[in-house]
Amino acid sequence: MSDSREGLLTIDLQAIGDNYLDLCGRLASGSRCGAVVKADAYGLGMTEVAPALYRRGCRDFFVATQAEGERLRAELGGDVTIVVLTGVRAGAELECARAGLIPTLFTLQQLRNWVDLCAQASIEAPCAVKVDSGMTRLGMTPEEFEQLVADRELLAAANIRLLLSHLACADEPAHPQNRVQLEDFKRAGERLRAQCPEVLLSLANSSGIFLGEEYHFDIARPGSALYGVNPLPGTPNPMRQVVELSLPIVQKRHVSSDRSVGYGATQSVSAGSWLAVARGGYADGILRAQGGRGCGWGSGKRLPMVGRVSMDSTTFDISGLSEAEREALESIEVLNGELTVDEVAEYAGTIGYEILTSLGNRYYRRYLRS
Repeated sequence: MSDSREGLLTIDLQAIGDNYLDLCGRLASGSRCGAVVKADAYGLGMTEVAPALYRRGCRDFFVATQAEGERLRAELGGDVTIVVLTGVRAGAELECARAGLIPTLFTLQQLRNWVDLCAQASIEAPCAVKVDSGMTRLGMTPEEFEQLVADRELLAAANIRLLLSHLACADEPAHPQNRVQLEDFKRAGERLRAQCPEVLLSLANSSGIFLGEEYHFDIARPGSALYGVNPLPGTPNPMRQVVELSLPIVQKRHVSSDRSVGYGATQSVSAGSWLAVARGGYADGILRAQGGRGCGWGSGKRLPMVGRVSMDSTTFDISGLSEAEREALESIEVLNGELTVDEVAEYAGTIGYEILTSLGNRYYRRYLRS
């Protein structure tokens, strides 16, 4: 029997798998779908999520760090490709190569170090190169990339398997930056493939998949959409809901006079109100910014959050429930089909990614499988 005294986080692996297949079906012919499972699969548990995706046919995985890649390799074995998106630390190149990981390299110096160390150890290890197409974050500058394609000796030795870049505005389909980045990346891909014809190209993230076939190239790498975040903000979410979070109630109380609630006395309730205090606060991913703005769900109704969220508890106004409903109420849901990740993110003034990756480790986690 599950112990949900600290809160119950339900993660639907079937829904994640269905979202993956949905995204696969949207790709152009000849493109394949990978999966980003960094940050412990966006907080939902990489060792559970990645095998579920593997069972649905995914063989291209993307992580943020070498440590994540090593964990994933131990979990899935040798027949998957694992790309480390934030590269490899100086001095850790041989460990990365021996673990069968593909580091994403951002500078010519990183690429030269990789080639030299692998040659010294007689290891034939592939790598990925990231080019900055306009996000101005990680990636080779246009000047460095020009030097790379002019260095035939380095290209011959580098064993580059993948060229990738990252879209800055994919969740805004009409933004002109998307087209600018697409054209820059196409030119980079053509330049590199002229000398390394086997190199694969990857540009589209979750929202990028929905920009159209031009953006799909060889491998798409969705992340957030797999976990239920809407890749098309402002329109109906095409993805299935993945998570539900239920917080146990630790106290119900009747307010006999007008009172303020919580730290800072930022919000008040009137005499006659009923409150429920649930176990779960900002230490558990109930972001403090939701206080006084967010809500929970109980007895089929929305229950407003009252006052500031505390580290370990959150207060809800349950005055709108009948006496029988109040008595029967044992928990309050803060994520479900009615309170989606995207809606909760809006209350907190953030994005669904942060909601998912902030979920704490004190919850009992229940995984739903097919």
